[in-house]
Amino acid sequence: MANISAKEIAELRAKTGIGMMDCKKALEEANGDQEKAIEILKKKGLAKAAKRAERETKNGIVESYIHADGKIGVLVELLAETDFVARNDEFKTLAHEIALHVTAMNPQYLSKEDVPAEILNKEKAAFLDQAKAEGKPENIAEKIAEGKLEKYLSEICLLEQPFIKDQDVTISELIGQKVAKIGEKIVLSRFCRFQIGE
Repeated sequence: MANISAKEIAELRAKTGIGMMDCKKALEEANGDQEKAIEILKKKGLAKAAKRAERETKNGIVESYIHADGKIGVLVELLAETDFVARNDEFKTLAHEIALHVTAMNPQYLSKEDVPAEILNKEKAAFLDQAKAEGKPENIAEKIAEGKLEKYLSEICLLEQPFIKDQDVTISELIGQKVAKIGEKIVLSRFCRFQIGE
């Protein structure tokens, strides 16, 4: 049985809106494969909630935030299924909170999938060399490198970053909480951050 992390469970919950325990069981059954877990949830009659992951998000808002006397500017595109939700104050607040977070934390990428393979390989190789230089055996060095790579990704990827106002929750989990509360799929589709002199 795969060892499933809380982060993986939260990601599946954000995609489906299904309870934590059901997500955990489905991920264990699917050996950590998110897509397979969604199929398992559908087969178990939890398809209604799982369908949320397939819904189209054609409505939403672009939130802007300007900081430090006009020295930093952020744009965030947050999407929802309906215009009704996109105009909801809670949805707008979420977009604003994410824009504030981007201003403060300066993420480089939206998600892990957006990080180029050459950067991942380079960073992992550096972490591996570092662990070996400390005299760690190959298998231990590999695990240390994997752990450091995950930490690195949580620093540079917006969805993986701990939310600036609550370090126990990642941006992905924050969005997942709103999905569960509002009952619609919400997608943070893109962002950009401008800073004078960068």
